[in-house]
Amino acid sequence: MYKTNTLFFMIITNSLLTSFLQTRSDTEEICAPLEIEDYVVQPIVDVSPPKWHLGHTTWFFEEFILSKCCNNYTRFNSEYAYVFNSYYESIGKRVIRTNRGNLSRPTVSEVYQYRDYVTSHLQSFLEENDDVKIQELVETGIHHEKQHQELLLTDIKYILGNNPLFPKYNEMFTENPVITNDSGYIEIEEGIYDIGYKGNDFCYDNELGVHKVLLHEYAISSTLVTNREYLEFINDDGYQNSLLWHAEAWDWLQNNDITAPLYWYKINDQYHQYTLQGLKNLNPNAPVTHISYYEAFAYAQWKGQRLPTEFEWEVAQEHFQWGTRWEWTESAYLPYPNYTKAPGALGEYNGKFMINQKVLRGGSVATPHHHTRPTYRNFFHPHLRWQFTGLRLVKN
Repeated sequence: MYKTNTLFFMIITNSLLTSFLQTRSDTEEICAPLEIEDYVVQPIVDVSPPKWHLGHTTWFFEEFILSKCCNNYTRFNSEYAYVFNSYYESIGKRVIRTNRGNLSRPTVSEVYQYRDYVTSHLQSFLEENDDVKIQELVETGIHHEKQHQELLLTDIKYILGNNPLFPKYNEMFTENPVITNDSGYIEIEEGIYDIGYKGNDFCYDNELGVHKVLLHEYAISSTLVTNREYLEFINDDGYQNSLLWHAEAWDWLQNNDITAPLYWYKINDQYHQYTLQGLKNLNPNAPVTHISYYEAFAYAQWKGQRLPTEFEWEVAQEHFQWGTRWEWTESAYLPYPNYTKAPGALGEYNGKFMINQKVLRGGSVATPHHHTRPTYRNFFHPHLRWQFTGLRLVKN
């Protein structure tokens, strides 16, 4: 029995260690095409410099695992906890989010040394430790870093996409998959359905609390709205028709002079789109992306339809392909019944954001493999659109 348990823990530990090392490598691979000058830029508050992402994901492992669980561990630099903490109030003071772009020091080289230091120490620690609680913390850290890989890639796009030279990030990165089939509708019967994560693998606490919801009969689009379809909305003066917009959204349009999705540029009366491959002609058959909830709602109003709730999306998702765009839903980001935050600082991970945000479902071309699932709940404020966000429609 002892040998069986030992073998079991060795398999679990090796698998976890492999996932950890691969995740650390993947983050650095995302940064490989960057020039050194790209690492520190922060154009807006929502976009963090690539160097900060590299440091923050490293700090997470150091703060929550090595410094708490590893005897005689010495921090790489005692000041990095202040520099790379994000929003964990219970951990201590931190650099204000808007000031992340002011961090010319530590240098990029020093941050990579920090990554190597923490990766090496955690690898050694895992090779000698089979505590289940620690393994669960490591798994959380892995998925935390995967989340930041998605943010890192979209932040890089914003940094380069707001450079007047429209520099290319990577010629090999394809972000606009073509939708070739005609959009039909999938009919879902009225009924009571289970919502929430039911498996035994990793998930976030905001997916837990399986509960039942009553859904009335509805039909949901089998495909995402395309650029061609969205262009029809623009050409029909959708951005000028106040009747299609929430009052708050209309103010946002006027105050920010919004007339099209983010990264769309009209050149010689033709729309172009900045992509990670550089400035390209707008692909009419690609799913529209980089739109806010405000825009998604207005488009649905123009079509005489609506956005799905997150529960309608979850019930129907097995009938359509998803994962190239985060999809806006009509649901507010709220806790499920009997939701319980994790104890301590990790309890700040999701629960503190359950206010004034909309739920997005699915995933995107920037989402790492093996990270999202049908019950995954992303969330952003309604005006944000630097992520790869799109929409599908519902009609009753």
